[in-house]
Amino acid sequence: MKGAIWYAEITLTIVGILFALPLLAFDIASTKLEPHTTQAFDQYLKGREAEMNSRTSFLWCDGKQSCLTNLKQNDLLVDSRNAKGVQEIPGGLIHDWQGAIFVSGKKVDDVIAVLGDYNQYKAIYGPEVVDSRLLSRQGDRSEVYLRLRKKKVITVILNTQYDTVVERIDRSHGRLRSISTRVTEVEAAETKDERELPPGLDHGFMWRLNSYWRFEERDGGVYLECEAISLSRGVPALLSSLMAPILRQLPRESLEKTLLATRRALMHR
Repeated sequence: MKGAIWYAEITLTIVGILFALPLLAFDIASTKLEPHTTQAFDQYLKGREAEMNSRTSFLWCDGKQSCLTNLKQNDLLVDSRNAKGVQEIPGGLIHDWQGAIFVSGKKVDDVIAVLGDYNQYKAIYGPEVVDSRLLSRQGDRSEVYLRLRKKKVITVILNTQYDTVVERIDRSHGRLRSISTRVTEVEAAETKDERELPPGLDHGFMWRLNSYWRFEERDGGVYLECEAISLSRGVPALLSSLMAPILRQLPRESLEKTLLATRRALMHR
């Protein structure tokens, strides 16, 4: 769920480049999430979810012995599903990253307990997660609120809500799906003038964020993988060559932090 907070880092780094290269004109004014952008993102999600549901192997490391061996040696594997780290769509960028870890001595029940403890996300995934609350729960489905904060030249605050579903497939397999249902940027956060900008009428740091977790208990522990698919505003062509390394590295680093924080929480159970 936190795995894509890097959107703020991307845009904030762009701001840093703007200060360093004042001759480059990058419009960081408010922008609008257009219907065709949402439709393109939804179409991408439809294809990815169909692939996830139809694949024969449970984990993307299955069938790759070196991959499983590296995970068991406490390595962290993170990779982009797009060659450039992003996929351009009309009016926006899709960021699709997947990562995996192995936690020795833990079980599927432990993973469900950590990932489902939404009130503690602020402790597990802070300082980027400023606040976290379980809004409602009915069976395996929950509504969750997260306030996200990132500081780099400027501070960006996002209020986000998610529809999450935990699925216990069998004794050794489980899944968690987190779909963003509301994302708003906050102006003048933590002051008397704090207000939310209208959804889709903001700076486009992050418009959508979906996370798909899979976990399997075997080999004396549990394998976890997370795929984070998210949507942000596009980057002008003028800065595309400068921003390409940032667009590749920041989401990778953010997913790494999310997975490592999850492993730490599991090891302390």
